[in-house]
Amino acid sequence: MGEGGKTPYVVAVAIQVIYTGLFVVSKAAFNSGLNTYVFIFYRLTAATALLLPLALIKSTWQNRSTPATPAPAMSCRILFKLFLYALLGNTFTMNVYNVSLKQTSATVGSAATNSMPVATFLLALLLRMEVVKVRSSSGLVKLVGVALCVAGVLVIALYSGPSIRPLAHHPVFAHKPQSVSNGAWIKGTFLLLLACVTWSLWIVLQVPLLKEYPNKLMATAMQCLFGALQSFVVAVVVERDFTKWKLGLDIGLLAIFYSAFLGTGVSMYLQSWCAEMKGPVFVAMWSPLALVFTIICSSFFLGEVVHLGSILGGILLVGGLYSVLWGKSKENENKISPAVPEERQLEGQGTPMEKHEEEDLTSHV
Repeated sequence: MGEGGKTPYVVAVAIQVIYTGLFVVSKAAFNSGLNTYVFIFYRLTAATALLLPLALIKSTWQNRSTPATPAPAMSCRILFKLFLYALLGNTFTMNVYNVSLKQTSATVGSAATNSMPVATFLLALLLRMEVVKVRSSSGLVKLVGVALCVAGVLVIALYSGPSIRPLAHHPVFAHKPQSVSNGAWIKGTFLLLLACVTWSLWIVLQVPLLKEYPNKLMATAMQCLFGALQSFVVAVVVERDFTKWKLGLDIGLLAIFYSAFLGTGVSMYLQSWCAEMKGPVFVAMWSPLALVFTIICSSFFLGEVVHLGSILGGILLVGGLYSVLWGKSKENENKISPAVPEERQLEGQGTPMEKHEEEDLTSHV
């Protein structure tokens, strides 16, 4: 695939289609009665089965082909960090996110993910990895982006508004409508935001981790493995009836394999390729498409009632996303130096946010 032409645009749209399917299929599995905690265990187990052999093969091949520069060794210190980061980024974040998705809708879940770049920027700001020059246009636009995201979350949580009828009278993944109270909806929305914040924190923490242990594939695979073990403990505590752990040829099994293989393996490769061809900002700017696709698909396939408040809140979140992305790109054009040590700038490391974008860590398992 070449750098020119329409291929990167097709790939960028394909990535958002994959994420749309992930939101819709996961929600359909939860509607069918699949326990969210059991789902996370199976998902991470399947992802480990995919990634760990690939990581071992890659490390073995590197050791044989380039013995002078072998694959980095994994120390006990690195293993402990991977365990903690798996606890944060996989076990906690994914369980909170999916429980929240069950209480809200696929549309809200998709909209919330657009706040991740803004949440990552805020965390980097609090950790003094980023700076905001309020007297510059880029700094002001970043702050406006943060405000728009906060407003979007509040609109989704507190305002329902008129509803849009489902596009299909007989949806593919039909289920009995579940009545969700206002309190549960508000709680679910803010838990989604919490999951996005902890997910963003996980992204920020990957930067020093990958600098210390640069084997990205092995680091991801080990975090999946630790996350699967941790999620098993959580699932056992929550769901002790093992008859409910059984999987059949249904939407639950489809959701597990879809999320593990398409949502992890394929999307990671496509995002890495697309970011290499066109840059990380090009990849991020297409993410609102997943929201549009999810609104249509959740209505057609799930029969979900989409509320005006979810659409308006999603628009505000997308506006916040583009504001932060524009501010970042403007800073790069003006060569505004962030608050990082000189030696890192000389090494071409960039800011943590730029680094994590280059490493494509937003393709969380």
